[in-house]
Amino acid sequence: MMPLLCPWVVHTIYLTFLIMPTIVDIAVSSDSFKTLVTAVKTANLVDALSSPGPFTVFAPYDDAFAKLPAGTIQTLVQNPPQLARILTYHVVAGRLTQADLSNVQSVTSLEGCEIPIRAADRFEVKNATVIAADIEADNGIIHVIDTVLLMG
Repeated sequence: MMPLLCPWVVHTIYLTFLIMPTIVDIAVSSDSFKTLVTAVKTANLVDALSSPGPFTVFAPYDDAFAKLPAGTIQTLVQNPPQLARILTYHVVAGRLTQADLSNVQSVTSLEGCEIPIRAADRFEVKNATVIAADIEADNGIIHVIDTVLLMG
């Protein structure tokens, strides 16, 4: 005999399997994005990156931030507009997979500057190597990178 499930259990199971986390949810739930999450909160970008999008995010993991010169993160945290500009340089409108990006030489960031893409031999975004590609989110896709991207 099959066990009966309460309606709330069925509803919970339904939601668990049908609702995909947002880009922000994925970052918050990962131990590898603590610095990025703090930066996104400081720059007041949580709501924007939780919106429907879709977005492609080139997400530097914590070791990428650790490569920055000493004091850089502290300086950026004290200047939220500049921090927001750098963070939006890591975001592109649309849901672009590695396969999609292999057909282009550059993409335009939400910040407005071009980001060079190389996806022939190794998947690289400007001066960063993609270490994990095509992480699906409800509102886009994440490519984890090993270096913080800076304009210029």
